[in-house]
Amino acid sequence: MRFIVLAALVVAACSSPATQQQAAPPAQGANLNPPAEMSHGEAPVGVATTKPDRAADAPARTKARHHRIRMTAVAVRHEVSPDVWYDAWTFDSVVPGPVLRATVGDTVEFTLINGANMPHSMDFHAAEIAPNRAYRNVMPKDSVQFTFVPRVPGVFMYHCGTAPVAAHIANGMYGALIIDPAAPRPAAQEFVLVQSEFYMGAGQGKDSLRALDWQKLLGASPDYVTFNGVASRYATHPIEVKAHAPIRLYMVNAGPNRFSAFHVVGAIFDAVFVDAFGSPLRGVQTYNVPVGGGAIFELKLAEPGQYPFVSHAFADATKGAVGVFQAVPAK
Repeated sequence: MRFIVLAALVVAACSSPATQQQAAPPAQGANLNPPAEMSHGEAPVGVATTKPDRAADAPARTKARHHRIRMTAVAVRHEVSPDVWYDAWTFDSVVPGPVLRATVGDTVEFTLINGANMPHSMDFHAAEIAPNRAYRNVMPKDSVQFTFVPRVPGVFMYHCGTAPVAAHIANGMYGALIIDPAAPRPAAQEFVLVQSEFYMGAGQGKDSLRALDWQKLLGASPDYVTFNGVASRYATHPIEVKAHAPIRLYMVNAGPNRFSAFHVVGAIFDAVFVDAFGSPLRGVQTYNVPVGGGAIFELKLAEPGQYPFVSHAFADATKGAVGVFQAVPAK
C-alpha cells in the first residue's frame, strides 16, 4: 500500500501545472531566424551569394546511335560554398562530372584518361559489363577504353570505383547518365539534379583549401549536402520554369552516405519513375532516392511563384540540399 501511495505522489508531481507550463528551451546552436519568407526557405532566395554557375538544364535527347565519350581524371579546386574551396578529384574538371545522354540500344564507346597522380577508374551503373574487364584501375598517365550498349532506360549514376570508393566519390568523382527509351518521352522542361555530400577537414594554406576528413565520412556527418556540387546553388540562382507546363527532373543520389528524401514544396509529383523502368508511381509527395540510385520525377506547378525543392531530411537541406523553382506565367 505504501508503494502505491508513493507512486501516485510521483505521478501527481510530474503532471502538476507548474511542470506542464515549463517551456522547452530553444534549440541550442540553431539559427532560428528564417533566411527566406516562405515555408521551407532553408537558404536565402535570389541573393547573389555564389557566382553565376552551372545550369541544371538536361542536355537534349540525341539522334546519334554511336557515342564516343572521353573523360580525363584530374584534381581541381572546387568552390562548394562562397569562399569555401575544396581539393576535388573530378572527371573533366567539374563536380559533378558532365551529364551524359544516350538511348537504349546505342553504342557507348568510353575512354578514361588519368591525368591525376593516383589510380582512378570508371563505373557506369547503366552498363551491364564485367567489372574486372572494364572497371579496371587506371594508373597515372595511362588510359582505359571499353564499350557497352545500354539495355534499360532511366537515369543512372557513374563514378570512380577505385578503393576506397567512398573517398573517390566524396571527393567529386561522380555524375549522371540519362538513358532514353527508344520511343521519346513527352515534351517537358527537363533538368538534372545530382545530390552529394562533402566532408571537410580544416582549411590549409593561405586560402584555407579544404580536403577530405575520413572520420567525418565514416560517421556520415557531412559539412555540406548539395545539388550539382554547390550548397544552395539553385536557391541563390532559382531555376526558371513555366507554370502549368510539364517538368521532368532526372535525379541521381551520388552520396556517398545519405539518402535523398526528394520533395518539391507546393507540388505533388504526377509520376515518379524508379530508375525509369516499368510503371511509374502516381501522386507522390516525397520519394526516397537511395545512395547510388536514380529516379525521374514529373510534375506541373499550379501557379506562378517560388517553389523550393529539398531533401526532406532537413539536416541535409539545412546543409545545402535546397533549391528553388521560379515559375513564371506560360506564354
